[in-house]
Amino acid sequence: MDLVLVLLGFICMIIGIMGSFLPVLPGLSSCWVGLLLLYLTKAVENNYWVLGITFIIMIIITILDYVIPAKGTKRFGGSSYGIWGTNIGLIVGILTPIPFGIIIGPFAGAFIGEMLYDSKDHRRAFKAATGSLIGFLASGFINFLMCVIYFGSFLTIVWKNRVLLF
Repeated sequence: MDLVLVLLGFICMIIGIMGSFLPVLPGLSSCWVGLLLLYLTKAVENNYWVLGITFIIMIIITILDYVIPAKGTKRFGGSSYGIWGTNIGLIVGILTPIPFGIIIGPFAGAFIGEMLYDSKDHRRAFKAATGSLIGFLASGFINFLMCVIYFGSFLTIVWKNRVLLF
């Protein structure tokens, strides 16, 4: 049974790393489930501190995935219309079946929101939309980095307990 849990945990880790790039797959939450499955084995001693801290980090980063693109819009001179447009565009981008919808959505949403705010200033609208895109890419990078850290922790724990697991 331990081997099955380790294998499922490894699959969750791979899905999580791919999910940090592909929005249709869960990213960091999948990696956390992989860690949880590893700690459910009898060979690995339960460490509730590690599971709790990694869970809190996962929750914070999941929330930041929605906040950072909006902050990028604001940082690049966007108004509240652009921030709302970014958030609405992100949701629409996730739900629409177009390629790269999750990247195009926040950018287009911020641009449309800024155009609703001031239809004459295309340059500012484009700048705010660019800030949204940069914020989204930064958010994705943070998500990927944390997935790699969780995967490294997974591999380290498996290596330390390899005699009991295999």
